Amino acid sequence: MADTLNTALNIPAVANLMADPARAKMLWTLIDGTMRPAGELAFAANVSPQSASAHLTKLVEGGLLLSEAQGRHRYFKIASTEAANLIENMASFGASIQAKTPRSPPLLKTMPSQFLHARTCYDHLAGDMAVKVLQAMLKSAWLVSEGQDFALTPLGKEKLAALDIEVQSETKGRRLFARSCVDLTQRRPHLAGVLGAALLDLYVRDGWILRTTQSRVVNITPKGHDAFKYILGVRD
Repeated sequence: MADTLNTALNIPAVANLMADPARAKMLWTLIDGTMRPAGELAFAANVSPQSASAHLTKLVEGGLLLSEAQGRHRYFKIASTEAANLIENMASFGASIQAKTPRSPPLLKTMPSQFLHARTCYDHLAGDMAVKVLQAMLKSAWLVSEGQDFALTPLGKEKLAALDIEVQSETKGRRLFARSCVDLTQRRPHLAGVLGAALLDLYVRDGWILRTTQSRVVNITPKGHDAFKYILGVRD
């Protein structure tokens, strides 16, 4: 009981770290899993280098970011999968609140169509295509729903093995195998967890998608369009 109470007492500290607009922008800039220098994060947050340094120090000390020295510069990245999931979930919850406010501009109208269609979220695919992939895997009985999680069926194991994807259904530490993650823009679930990361590795490795520099947006190649349709059963 005491451990549970101590954990709950950490909520205000974490919430305070993410409450500052500049720190929130820095975290969102890094949600694609990249490592970026302090100067770039200062520009993204529209703050001075000195202010950015103070913010980044707090985020590192709070366990949301990791830092690494490379020559004369320090680079930063999201500290863990748990931290990335927290940031994405907070953004998704914030979007749902905004949608209930009539005077606020709809979130979807402020985002480019490519961002809505396919992008990365830390180590897995997000956007409309990711939502369709999950629905196709459920419809084809590769996965079965278990609350917020998914279990791999024997057919799913066979299909993934044919794609040269070897994943264990057991979780790695606190990392969930296949978790339902409500998509920030589509308001429907896409696939996160160990399996979501393995699928993104497949998409990149086999040339289904091309990642873009300095952006979470990914481009689906002609090969990818065919693969998503004929291998995974995704229908546009």
